[in-house]
Amino acid sequence: MDACDELGMFVIVCTPGWQYWNKDPQFEALAHQNTRNIIRRDRNHPSVIMWEPILNETRFPLEFSLKALQVTKEEFPYPGAPPAAGDMHSAGVSENYGVVYGWPEDEGKVNQSIFCREFGENVDDWYAHNANNRAARNWGEKPMKVAALSLADTYDRMHHTTGQFVGGAQWHPFDHQRGYHPDPYWGGIFDAFRQPKYAFYMFKSQQSPSVKIPNVDAGPMVFILNEMTPFSDADVVVFSNCDSVRLTSYEGRKIITKPVIQQKGAIPYAPVVFDNIFDFWEMRDQTYKQKKPDLVSIVAEGIMDGKVVCSEKKMPSRRSTKIRLSIDKQGHELIADGSDFIIIVAEITDDNGNVRRLAKDEVLFTVEGEGEIIGDASILANPRQVEFGSAPVLIKSTTTPGKITVKARVLFEGTHAPSSSEISFESVPAGYPFCHIDQKTSGRKNNATSQNRVIQLTEEKKKEVLKEVEVQQTEFGVKK
Repeated sequence: MDACDELGMFVIVCTPGWQYWNKDPQFEALAHQNTRNIIRRDRNHPSVIMWEPILNETRFPLEFSLKALQVTKEEFPYPGAPPAAGDMHSAGVSENYGVVYGWPEDEGKVNQSIFCREFGENVDDWYAHNANNRAARNWGEKPMKVAALSLADTYDRMHHTTGQFVGGAQWHPFDHQRGYHPDPYWGGIFDAFRQPKYAFYMFKSQQSPSVKIPNVDAGPMVFILNEMTPFSDADVVVFSNCDSVRLTSYEGRKIITKPVIQQKGAIPYAPVVFDNIFDFWEMRDQTYKQKKPDLVSIVAEGIMDGKVVCSEKKMPSRRSTKIRLSIDKQGHELIADGSDFIIIVAEITDDNGNVRRLAKDEVLFTVEGEGEIIGDASILANPRQVEFGSAPVLIKSTTTPGKITVKARVLFEGTHAPSSSEISFESVPAGYPFCHIDQKTSGRKNNATSQNRVIQLTEEKKKEVLKEVEVQQTEFGVKK
């Protein structure tokens, strides 16, 4: 099931599987039953807007496509029911399904509404999967900036339509290990630990400042895509949903105000670009020669109706001196049920609290109280390498509610190393009684058992399967 929970919608995905290509009638029946089961499970959820009863990017024959469509109608035979959606390349979809998958340029090729299931994906080919919209957070400022602006461009083109194209969804909001490709998927707007990338702030800036969302940090916002490192771009890009942005650099030496373009039929709030603002040599002159490091800053102010309603200040990080710990609760307390976990983020900062984005320390975590760390050095979880200024760790609860203290220090301590830090919080009692056996099993034994169940393919079979998928992906990746 693909879910776009943050957008308040779901796209239900039923995957018949590769065995169908062996023309196994028994498996085909199981595939359709799987579709029925999923619809029965989710049909009472108001967030469901479409059913996807056939696998995308796979060609299905007419008989299978029509039977899958019939199942969706039988399981939800009511007016206004979510339509069935499918790729227009499968037989019978463009003639019979309620929604077809495609791109804005496919308008006019079919009669139904068109929806983009993975908008913004710009892979060069199936085998390599290089893409300018996919940037790991630890790659740093420039790759994340390119990815965010690429998604902004795609989002803009989605608005240059007649209305037949109704929108789209990202593949996934979080980075993750996909399984069918050796590289992780780096196209999330958050990394795997929910740390935001620049692309997150691009999407956040597209929300109207007047809209209020419960438990969500909404309203007017500005975000500066520049960390003021020796390798940062001269041009400064700002994401904002205000009327205009005033950029002030070096405490007033440069003051520029530009409008946030809000053009009908385009991206709601276009990125604002300020040319030639940051220069390393100018920064060096202020700090090294003029001895005025506090003057080196960039401030972005969001202006609405002539008033400043929000702002952000960036300064170059100086020497790494501290570890700062924070808890990512997302509005939820840690439940003492033995399986719930929470994210603790350690940031390397200078004396003024500016994050040292180029830090390469390793942070060692320890826990006291009713919690434990998920993972260890064998999976690079603890100690954890600092990436783009931060190092996250997962803290799991025990079955006893109580105080938990997390401590963090750099792996190689010294007189001039960043100072250690600690943070405390409490887990809360579980709301339901436990129904489990409190017995830990050997991870080594489990791994061995799992390995015994792995199907080993010959090298020839691996190449055959990879080639089959590559051909299918290539066919669907080329727009005709």
